[in-house]
Amino acid sequence: MSTQIIITILGAVLILFAIVVSMNLLSIKIKVALGVTGLLLVMYGAHTEFITMPPRIEQVSTGNKLQVEYPVKKVQIISPLEGDAINCRVLAMGVYPESHDKDIWILLKPTDNRYYPQSDHTNTSFKRNGEWQVITRYGGDKDEAYEMIAYEADASASKFFSDTIQRWKDANSFPGLKLEEIPKGATEVDRIVVKLKENCRGVF
Repeated sequence: MSTQIIITILGAVLILFAIVVSMNLLSIKIKVALGVTGLLLVMYGAHTEFITMPPRIEQVSTGNKLQVEYPVKKVQIISPLEGDAINCRVLAMGVYPESHDKDIWILLKPTDNRYYPQSDHTNTSFKRNGEWQVITRYGGDKDEAYEMIAYEADASASKFFSDTIQRWKDANSFPGLKLEEIPKGATEVDRIVVKLKENCRGVF
């Protein structure tokens, strides 16, 4: 429960106490003071609950894009391209066949040989009308090579990736996954190698 909701509830309780509960037990001045305080708390809580600062917009770049051959026969990465020099935040994009019904995940593998699932707010890559996309975030040195690996995942593998990301966020520690930790329900479907064109350490 948020602080704003707690403040609002406390204010409502004070108003209720001043009007109903106290009855003749308290002087009129105290009841008015309690009622006014409660009203102010309700107004403050409601205001801060619904009027919030707009979120920071994440700036991402896009890479070169592959010319797609239709009909699409497999899940593949179409941007960035093999060998591209990329920025610290890149919108990875791809395509999938019409019949595809699994989640698509991008895992990054930098030079530490660990695997890092990438996610937007929905965790899995956003899929629509045969195309998918997800923001990928890098934290390495200039010219460091990254393998960008596309996986298709069943429900259990997708949940594992989502839970892993949430656990890392909660601990504010992102140790990466070992190859043997990647669940059996995740199958590699495409892989490219890109490199950083700038130093991205400490960006996130």
